[in-house]
Amino acid sequence: MSIPVFIGITLLLFGSAGYMTGQAIALTWRPWYQMIPYSLLLGASDRFLIYALFDGELLSPTGYLIDTAVITVIGLLGFRITRVNRMISQYPWLYQRSGLLSWKGIKE
Repeated sequence: MSIPVFIGITLLLFGSAGYMTGQAIALTWRPWYQMIPYSLLLGASDRFLIYALFDGELLSPTGYLIDTAVITVIGLLGFRITRVNRMISQYPWLYQRSGLLSWKGIKE
């Protein structure tokens, strides 16, 4: 698999799908580990699209693991950013932002 195919299909197309999946999980108040099965499915879809469009290897365990790991990391990043935004906007009297990926309690 070439670098442009990896960037275009895995990072841009399926990475954005993973990010939106993480957002959806966070917005419905589900736990972060529910991102894992969705990432596995997105990784399989990614491998199939690379196989169908660019004559990549369909049953490549290494390719599947790398693609799925990248999609999972992007999805978990989307989950965390959305969860932080949700916590500080829904409970402004309890929490304030302490970084892009964290919040802290407001001391009285």
